[in-house]
Amino acid sequence: MAKPHRLLVYAGLIATLLAGPAGVQSQPECESWLDQQFNKLNSTETVRLCEQFAGQVLLVVNTASQCGFTPQFEQLEAVYQDYKEQGFSVIGFPSNDFNQDRGSEENSAKVCYLDYGVTFPMLERTHIRGEKANPVFQHLAKQTGIQPKWNFYKYIIDRQGEVIAVFSSQTKPTDATMLNAIEKAL
Repeated sequence: MAKPHRLLVYAGLIATLLAGPAGVQSQPECESWLDQQFNKLNSTETVRLCEQFAGQVLLVVNTASQCGFTPQFEQLEAVYQDYKEQGFSVIGFPSNDFNQDRGSEENSAKVCYLDYGVTFPMLERTHIRGEKANPVFQHLAKQTGIQPKWNFYKYIIDRQGEVIAVFSSQTKPTDATMLNAIEKAL
């Protein structure tokens, strides 16, 4: 039988080994607003936002499949492709809060994936305004004082989880001011 002091040495050695090599950084701490789970659009597959996006630069956008701004999907996809290898993602939240995402989630998915070739994460249809807003949009409104006034409002969030810019529907995703905000955050 091992002596008590040897057990303490072994326990300390095991704890050190389990902690990992020195200098290895742990995963970024997850903000409560990002510690959410949503289904993917028209799917039962879930996305845990913290696991997939903590520590990344994000462009969070409320979308609609039958809106005059719906063609912005094409530019959102281009921006996503340009920056995704640098720790950037676009996250789309379809919403019918402005009565522009009519029909089923299946219809919304067709517009996103087939009509516009979207590959960035599109999540289930949800509310993005007022008391019924999902926790992400509640947080964005609280942090910025700005709720989406229409579809395709864009929030750029830095790696620390702070909103650094908000753009209205009128601002195209490839607008120089918007791209500069993304690049600054990267």
